[in-house]
Amino acid sequence: MEKVTVLGAGSWGTALAMVLADNKNECLLWSHREDQAQEINEHHTNKKYLPDTLLPTNLRATSDFKQAIEHASTIIIAVPTKAIREVCRDMKEFLTEKKLFVHVSKGIEPDSFKRISEMLVDELPSPKVEAIVVLSGPSHAEEVVLHHPTTVTAASLDIDAAKKVQDLFMNTSFRVYTNEDVVGVEIGAALKNVIGLAAGIVDGLGYGDNAKAALITRGLAEISRLGISLGAKPYTFSGLTGMGDLIATCTSVHSRNWRAGNMLGKGASLDKVLVEIGMVVEGVRTTKAAYQLAKKQQVDMPITEALYSVLFEGIHPKEAVDILMHRTKKHELDDYKSF
Repeated sequence: MEKVTVLGAGSWGTALAMVLADNKNECLLWSHREDQAQEINEHHTNKKYLPDTLLPTNLRATSDFKQAIEHASTIIIAVPTKAIREVCRDMKEFLTEKKLFVHVSKGIEPDSFKRISEMLVDELPSPKVEAIVVLSGPSHAEEVVLHHPTTVTAASLDIDAAKKVQDLFMNTSFRVYTNEDVVGVEIGAALKNVIGLAAGIVDGLGYGDNAKAALITRGLAEISRLGISLGAKPYTFSGLTGMGDLIATCTSVHSRNWRAGNMLGKGASLDKVLVEIGMVVEGVRTTKAAYQLAKKQQVDMPITEALYSVLFEGIHPKEAVDILMHRTKKHELDDYKSF
């Protein structure tokens, strides 16, 4: 039994807290809303995010941030990417001893182009950090809480820390692998949301399986190119946080990014889409960051560029697809000759 705190009581944070509680860990789930914490404690539900789920009775919640931080030796950070720095800054005064930090968010910070683990290094006092681990992979919260088979990866430069996280989460329905390629895992996790948005647009336009299969395949090539330019290992992108996460995000109605793209493809405005989804659509913010980072790295990312033009320049989705289809001819394996 370990004392673990999960910061963020959205669907994914709650699902992971449920796994930890099922594994008999002493898990505390932090919400910034007192009424949500009270609901979890009294009714064992989180109806806003997981309306049909009954949570384990040994899962406790709190809205007291100090209590949440001081409770555990392992902190799971499950807040949106844009809130990462603020949450880390807020916890500094409560860090009295070294802790293991695990982040489960998926994104890249615009302008700085930093991955989430790099943001944690920026904000957390190094004497209080045992290690930083990324937990990622194809894992819809809606299926995890049903105990459907799910497989993810724990990645860290400290492989012993990754193995500790593996032990915390692993059970008969939640399998965890380990990996030392933090760059590859984080880039794959972040950029699959970009391609997921594009896949939703393709479906919203009614273009069918041929178009989506091509989009997923060429999307993986883009993700790999950018990741490798940043030092990632090529094989990581054929794994759970590359191809695996990409398939789940591009093909499932559980995916917020796919749903958002689908609405865009059917003609909805971005503002309307974000209001109707009601939760953070990480792919929108990450598209901007990926577009900027690709320019900086001089990496060709035509799907990302096309999506950027739709989201931020007012180009109609069909026009963006037409531009992609009329690009200059090339050899399919050009992308892989430098690998």
